[in-house]
Amino acid sequence: MTPVLIAIVVIVGWTLVAGRLSRLQISGAIVMVVAGIVIGLTTNNSIGNALDTDAAEPVVELILALLLFVDAIEVRGGYFAGERRTSLRLLVIAMPLSVALATLLGVALLPSMSVGVALLIACVVIPMDLTPASSLVRDRRFPTRVRHLLNIESGYNDGIIAPLFIFALTLAGDHKHASSPAEALEQAVPSALWAVLAGSVIGLLAARLTNFSMRRELATEQSIRISLVLIPILAYGCSVQLGGNGFVAAFLCGIAYKAARADGPGDEQLRLADDVSALAALTMWFVFGCAAVLVFELGFVWQIVVLALAALTVLRIVPVYLALLRTDIGPRDRLLIGVLGPRGTASIVFGLLAFNELDGMVANETLYAMTVTVLASVVLHGFGVGLVAQRLGRRESGGTRRRSEPDGRELDDAT
Repeated sequence: MTPVLIAIVVIVGWTLVAGRLSRLQISGAIVMVVAGIVIGLTTNNSIGNALDTDAAEPVVELILALLLFVDAIEVRGGYFAGERRTSLRLLVIAMPLSVALATLLGVALLPSMSVGVALLIACVVIPMDLTPASSLVRDRRFPTRVRHLLNIESGYNDGIIAPLFIFALTLAGDHKHASSPAEALEQAVPSALWAVLAGSVIGLLAARLTNFSMRRELATEQSIRISLVLIPILAYGCSVQLGGNGFVAAFLCGIAYKAARADGPGDEQLRLADDVSALAALTMWFVFGCAAVLVFELGFVWQIVVLALAALTVLRIVPVYLALLRTDIGPRDRLLIGVLGPRGTASIVFGLLAFNELDGMVANETLYAMTVTVLASVVLHGFGVGLVAQRLGRRESGGTRRRSEPDGRELDDAT
């Protein structure tokens, strides 16, 4: 109980100085990671030890369902915000290529590692998330279009990779979802169909009912805010009961809800869902800090460290650069998008779920890879943003810099 109370105190303390810390490039994620590590080292790490329990799994799953829903619903300006072609290249070319390369590298570095475990680790360490470097979205040292594309990719990639993650769990030895890889493949189609059905129907129905309620002035802004927290949990639960993938259902529910809402949900209506998901993310970062202490006890595994660092650098930069060839994204911006790929809540949640579902060395290797990747990302993409901006963010040194617009044009800004 004491570590939980300390975590609450840390979160409350952070809320009082969040503005000042953000100006110092210190995010809430960094604060909670440090707090989790300190508590894990100075106590018996009861939170870290509780990660591998049946009680922890549904909590983590519901948090991921909410985060996926919020990610899907918050992309502004349509499904891809005017960047359909470029965004799809990042999501359906660059990301799968990164996962494939990470899987191959994992097997090459650790020949004893099965393809299933390597694929699972790839699904954990590849999805990018702007949480640990949220200031990137507002950092005007980077071109507007680069920040825009990163925001879209961050919103969709974890939802897209979720079904592959579940399949990789079965390959790695978890038989909760299926007893064998062959059975997992057999279940993949009906599971996807149930997820699409549950997520789409609930999202569309909820949006239509909300539209009707708002037109008739039957609801209040507060009641709509509450519904936006519960709708993804409803979609997740219904999909699981039907035998579908709850994560995919929550993600598709957000897309369907956004498409069917008249004028889309406004910022005021999304405020509670944003705040709850932000609090959930802070909690996950604290738990991650505690989990990092467990990894420290495993010693130094250089092969996994190399894999983690490669996932943050070459395994992201090269696929992104190749995927964006023959687009109107210039070479420098292609490199910048590849470099600015932080890891965050999605990797933490996937890693904790894998650790909870699996046993022995496989669970430890997955947790180790997740921890090293996210910690390195906090350093590279949190504290290293200034260096990246200095090297790649500025286009010209003669008092102007060029920024890319969503339509491909470049305009000069006065510095």
